[in-house]
Amino acid sequence: MPQHSIYREEVRSDLNDIPAEAWNALVPADNPFFEYGFLYALEASGCVGPETSWHPRYVLLRDPAAEDRLIGAVALYFKFDSYGEYIFDHAWADAYMRSGLPYYPKGLVAAPFTPTNGQRLLVHPDYEFKAVASRLIEVLLETTEEAGVSSLHLLFVTEEESDLLRERGFLTRISTQFHWFNRGYECFDDFLGDLRSQKRKQLRKERRSVADQGIDIQMITGDAITPDMMETMYRFYIDTGNRKWGQPYLNRRWFQLIREHFRHRIVLALAYLDGAIVAGTLNFHGGDKLYGRYWGASDEYPCLHFELCYYQLIDYAIQHGVKVFEAGAQGEHKFLRGFETRPCYSSHRMSHPEGQRAIRQFLETERDYIHQTIHGYNAQSPLKHLREREGGRETEPTKSRE
Repeated sequence: MPQHSIYREEVRSDLNDIPAEAWNALVPADNPFFEYGFLYALEASGCVGPETSWHPRYVLLRDPAAEDRLIGAVALYFKFDSYGEYIFDHAWADAYMRSGLPYYPKGLVAAPFTPTNGQRLLVHPDYEFKAVASRLIEVLLETTEEAGVSSLHLLFVTEEESDLLRERGFLTRISTQFHWFNRGYECFDDFLGDLRSQKRKQLRKERRSVADQGIDIQMITGDAITPDMMETMYRFYIDTGNRKWGQPYLNRRWFQLIREHFRHRIVLALAYLDGAIVAGTLNFHGGDKLYGRYWGASDEYPCLHFELCYYQLIDYAIQHGVKVFEAGAQGEHKFLRGFETRPCYSSHRMSHPEGQRAIRQFLETERDYIHQTIHGYNAQSPLKHLREREGGRETEPTKSRE
């Protein structure tokens, strides 16, 4: 692998200034939300940019000894609030405000509006990861210091990145998500066989309920995805967002652009009744990972949420050799349907020494609680192998978990 002690760095504010092919050469196959097409759709639709709270700065590292080849990159944002991040630091911002210190803007490395795990320090595979990533961290720190921001946060990083950032003075925050793992299943029934009998019966009953309603499910990918399908998913997204979260983050133009520039990664699960789409999920497939993102429906259909958000996608994962299915943030109902409780890692560095000290103390206390939570969930898992590994009881979970 080429090794050079001198790299050339630059910072761009517009993705159009960076060739898509050069950027994508840095992105692992299982990390679609940092591919050029996804980031481009966010910028071109105006979901991030000057008129929003997400101001992009693309940190680039080039190798002058290899014709200025792009060998490293980071999608950095100067952030003016804490919405759309899913690692919640509103309490930190409030503490800063009460202390008379500004918290915004802050520096943020994350996939906007997307709580998925993956590499954030993008390094060309021909180069040694640690050497290039370490230089990227230095440039990130220099860039945020020059901008005078309060802090720098990297969300949903890999464990390797977390360790490297800790060496540079970053604090590690651990959170949890529920992920499904393919244990070499050949069909959905193989997965059901890994569940306790009561849960097996429950899942089969839920799937029969959807079929008994006369609902037809279709999995649509790639060029088969039509503009009308994406328009329907946009309407579902707006309706779900307005009912649950308030102001949705994405606009109609994003749904159009993501189909135009990123449909090779899209997996739609659509429910039809009497020939019309009545519900759907928008998902993404990259490498050996599948990511569930957005759900919506025109009406209430018993068990259809579970079918479209979980069971159809587990089926898809088994059929396509997907190893990991991340179904999004939150949702204890995922755990009850065969998802494992897993740690997620984020890294944080505060510019103010007292802020760094206070948040270090908070994270040390929070970390113990999170580790106990992960073990507590998995010890009661409906997955037989996981419960046995964690030393859990043989009894069913209490009614309160249902």
